[in-house]
Amino acid sequence: MASTHDHPGEQAAQDAIRLIAIRDTPLSVDEVLRAVGDDAAGGTALFVGTVRNHDGGADVDALGYSCHPSAEDEMRRIAEKVAAEYPVRALAAVHRVGDLRVGDLAVVVGVSCPHRGEAFEACRKLIDDLKHEVPIWKHQTFSDGTEEWVGA
Repeated sequence: MASTHDHPGEQAAQDAIRLIAIRDTPLSVDEVLRAVGDDAAGGTALFVGTVRNHDGGADVDALGYSCHPSAEDEMRRIAEKVAAEYPVRALAAVHRVGDLRVGDLAVVVGVSCPHRGEAFEACRKLIDDLKHEVPIWKHQTFSDGTEEWVGA
C-alpha cells in the first residue's frame, strides 16, 4: 500500500510561486488569499503586517517605505527558497512602498501547504526572511520630531 506522502497533493507544486510584488498602491489580503488557493492544500497561513502608531516607546506620526531596485528579485529568491524547503502548494508575497498611515497594510504574505503545521512554518520563514534580507527600508517620523531609518 502506498504512503500518503506518495500522493501528488502531498508534494510541493511545480509552480508554487503565484504572486510576488512591490507596490505603491494599497495591498489586498483577499488578493493574496486568492493567489494561494489550492485544492490540494489543507492549510493556508497568512501574515498581515500593518503600520502601528508606536515603535520603541515613541509615538509614530508618519512612515514611508522605500526599496532598492533589486527588492522584488530578492523577494522571489526567498520565495523560491521557502518553496524548496517546504511542501508549498502556493505562495504569495506583496510589500508596499511609499507613504503609509497608521493602520495601512505594509506587507501581506500567504502560503498554502498540504497540512497546517507546514503552512505556519513556511509562512513564518517567508516573512522572517523577507524582513531580514530584502532591501526595503522604513523611515519613521516620531511625534517628538525625531526620525529613524530601519531596514535590511
